[in-house]
Amino acid sequence: MFERLVVAKFDQPQSSSDGGAVLLKAADQRLGLIASLAACLKDERQEGKVRHELQELLTQRIMAIACGYEDANDAARLACDPVHKLLVGRHPEKGDDLASQPTLSRFENAPDRKELFRIAEALADTVIGRHRQRLRGRTRLITIDLDPTDDPTHGAQQLTFFNGHYDTYCYLPVVGFLTFDQEAEQYLVTAVLRPGNAPGSAGAVGILQRLIERLREAFPDAKIRVRLDGGFAAPAVLDFLDREPSVEYVVNLGANAVLKRKANSAMRRARRRSKTSGQTEHVYGECLYRTRHTWPWKRRVIYKAEIVQAEGKEPKDNPRFVVTNMKQNARWLYEEVYCQRGDLENRIKELHYGMEIGRTSCTNFWANQLRVLMTAAAYVLMQELRLGLAGTAYARAQVSTLRERFLKLGAQVVCSVRRIVLHMPRSFPDLESFYRLAWRLGAQSG
Repeated sequence: MFERLVVAKFDQPQSSSDGGAVLLKAADQRLGLIASLAACLKDERQEGKVRHELQELLTQRIMAIACGYEDANDAARLACDPVHKLLVGRHPEKGDDLASQPTLSRFENAPDRKELFRIAEALADTVIGRHRQRLRGRTRLITIDLDPTDDPTHGAQQLTFFNGHYDTYCYLPVVGFLTFDQEAEQYLVTAVLRPGNAPGSAGAVGILQRLIERLREAFPDAKIRVRLDGGFAAPAVLDFLDREPSVEYVVNLGANAVLKRKANSAMRRARRRSKTSGQTEHVYGECLYRTRHTWPWKRRVIYKAEIVQAEGKEPKDNPRFVVTNMKQNARWLYEEVYCQRGDLENRIKELHYGMEIGRTSCTNFWANQLRVLMTAAAYVLMQELRLGLAGTAYARAQVSTLRERFLKLGAQVVCSVRRIVLHMPRSFPDLESFYRLAWRLGAQSG
């Protein structure tokens, strides 16, 4: 293969393959995220036997998840990693090894329901506070997006049930995101684990109520808009939104015989256009609609009467309905407001495939909720890194790309009396972007 014998040895002392993870530590110091979450936990262990403080255990897990080690089993290999020790606040050489997998498992199973609720509140407060500081409290519009997603389960976890929509045994977590004005990024603000058979709207009113209250306090002059998919179109959710002053909403609504009848005229026009053009065509319209028993009054429903043309197939009717309290025309509301939530799917894919939020393999339901919250916290740190890369080629990079490019750096850790130096490759191709990100997170030259 080569002119000379090439030997690869894993024998470099005091070295790590996660040298760039010090950026995560800088991001956390800016946000104060992990300290806020740790303050929500009660330590009921015997003080004389404690080797790992709760904040250290929480930091170890969140930083490991951000670096791509979502399993607690990975702790065995990372316990003596000098960079991971540094992230937890221990000396890279002289500090004790990090917690083992059994210790982390006991930690994950310890918090109760009230502690987890406080952690979720602290996560939301930290995210909202960060953007209040970033935007100096001035923004015109804040959009709240909630979306359920499936988390398939493969064991005997508590409250895992068969879900007919997803055709699997699963949990059904709901995640919430905030968008400020017309920014491209949606910022994760909450993540709540739910049983696999939970109704789509379960918990939505409580989540929205707490988020709206906090957003109004942080951004008193901002308009709040709520954007939801069809699973949230329950009477209780719509009634709550109608009662909230100065809150706009657009909520997808499932088709039924009455709504289809109201859209018949538009569907006929769409069919004629599609037959003439041979392409997919759609016509927008609106109506007032009220259910017989569950809606106390009529609401505005906009619809898209669409005929879908696909090569080799018969034309297909595809009517879509959205209930809203906004006054703008139907086409603008559907295309420029409701359809913009489509990018939310990319954030959810990042959570699943970049952060492995579905690694909920604990038997205990509340332990799995803690895992979801720790994954959400790791994702918030990754979003802070992406925010610091604005103006670079990585401003819209996926979290897996950010991890590969900026965290997975081989580093030798050298400690002296005065400082700790991480020696990283001189040939690193993204050095300029790394420097820019480090400076924005508070690093100094020299």
